[in-house]
Amino acid sequence: MAHSFFDDPTMLAPPRTVQVRFDGGAYVLRSPEPLKPYARCIGEWLEHWAVATPDTVALAERDAAGGWRKLTYAQLREAVGRIAQSLIGLHLPPGRPVVVLSDNSVDHALLMLASMHVGRPVCTVSSAYCRLTKDYTKIQGILHTLGPALVYASDATVYGPPLASAALGVVTVFSQGADAHPGALSFDSLTRTAESPAVKQAFDAIQPDDHAKYLLTSGSTGHPKVVINTHRMLCANQQMIAQAWRFLEHEKPVVLDWLPWSHTFGGNHNLNLVLRNGGTLYIDEGRPAPGLVEKSVKNLLEVKPTLYFNVPRGFDMLLPYLEQDEALAREFFARLRMVFYAGAALAQSSWERLEAVARRVRDEPVWFTTSWGSTETSPAITSAHWKLERAGCIGLPLPGMELKFIPNGEKLELRVRGVSVFPGYRNAPALTTQAFDEEGYYRIGDAGFLVDEARPERGVAFNGRVAEDFKLSSGTWVSVGTLRLRVVSALAPLVQDAVIAGHDRGEVGVLLFASPAAKDLPPAELAERTRAALAALRGEGGGSSQTPTRALWLAEPPSADAGEITDKGYINQGAVLRRRAAEVEALYAASPDARVIRA
Repeated sequence: MAHSFFDDPTMLAPPRTVQVRFDGGAYVLRSPEPLKPYARCIGEWLEHWAVATPDTVALAERDAAGGWRKLTYAQLREAVGRIAQSLIGLHLPPGRPVVVLSDNSVDHALLMLASMHVGRPVCTVSSAYCRLTKDYTKIQGILHTLGPALVYASDATVYGPPLASAALGVVTVFSQGADAHPGALSFDSLTRTAESPAVKQAFDAIQPDDHAKYLLTSGSTGHPKVVINTHRMLCANQQMIAQAWRFLEHEKPVVLDWLPWSHTFGGNHNLNLVLRNGGTLYIDEGRPAPGLVEKSVKNLLEVKPTLYFNVPRGFDMLLPYLEQDEALAREFFARLRMVFYAGAALAQSSWERLEAVARRVRDEPVWFTTSWGSTETSPAITSAHWKLERAGCIGLPLPGMELKFIPNGEKLELRVRGVSVFPGYRNAPALTTQAFDEEGYYRIGDAGFLVDEARPERGVAFNGRVAEDFKLSSGTWVSVGTLRLRVVSALAPLVQDAVIAGHDRGEVGVLLFASPAAKDLPPAELAERTRAALAALRGEGGGSSQTPTRALWLAEPPSADAGEITDKGYINQGAVLRRRAAEVEALYAASPDARVIRA
């Protein structure tokens, strides 16, 4: 990648924005570039590439022998057609979705694409609700809320019991073990039906505003909301991204990705980006978790992606391998166009470590970038489509999107309007009404501000969740998102994540999740380094709201099952504080707790 990449308008759209100011300090940002035409429905991408580049590998996953099972665009289209025909032949009740309970796989993709190809909405539910718990109450509630026409899971041994407990009485499909589940169909049986004209007929009938997908929000109440994703939303959002990342028009992306399709980042941003641009997606069976990150490392060596997407937690777990293994670093960065982080802001310390590795193994700079959005916005609202100097900026609104800034307490609340914003929550009119303001802007719940007030084209800085922030007993607001990043950077590489406490108390405290590097340290040394980090934060100034006075290392890692960590690897501050109430009390106990480290 040449230095001119950043200045070449055929590769990246120049950063431009229009600002419209209103009375009271509110303003709107929008792109001056109009949104160009986009596909009618998801299936148009597949139809196009199956003809234009039939022999290009579309999807690949590890097979039982350790090699790669690969499907070209021609093979993918043929399989999708056969499965779509089978779905038509099952005469599934109208208006009800196909539900998938499994992790990412080729079979999962085939069923998902086949469903949408004939106008049947699909919903992928996080596999954690089945795999990480024996309490099936939550998955039962989700399934009954969705009211599926058909449920698919990879393995009847794993997913059969929770499905049986839900007693849905609908068609059930398994890739493995269907024989052991009464009445279930094998996935292979769906692929043996010859496609008829009925598939094209159903495909041609799809309208842009038809429901393509349902995605579940990670609701803290135990009742996740069902977000409607239309074909228009998903197709328009990919067009927006393509207008910002212009290199996609002449460079087919090669992506290795683990991010779950139950989440909008993995399913809508990454998978759809590959399909829209005729690229190749290698499904990574690794994860940013001990014992699984090694699989990602092996895959990176083999695949050498051109675009790499991850969450900050994923980069933090990958970094020690890149820093210690020159050959891995060289292969990883060999043809990498872009390093993309999302889900949460990347700590500046992690950014600098990644940059240092890249400089060591290649002459040309690597583009570090990010985007910002939500499940309700399919997902990208903004994109940083230029060279960033450091972490924190989330870019500018994409073509077709409007971003409104409204004073709210000490912050500017962000609201968004545009073609890729959802029409509402399924079967929840009251929640839908609450989600939008009187001008039709979606109340996303995040906060932000301009990096440079005088030059809005320099982008927007993320400023945390409005609802995460709290006041100390002094009345001073604590900006949780900002402080969390400062704590993680101050304690790098020892901390995996930090949770900020102190609501209605006199001082800020932090609960800390240890990284593998911290677990190797003697307790006395860990305590000393923690005290030094707290002292360094105090030395930076910022007053009581940005200066933690006490910290406690948590013995148990964050629990996905308990909602402490989302599918995308982001810490749910509220869930941790509620679940770890005893540790919060220990932070502030009148009688000192031996675990608490004071500044």
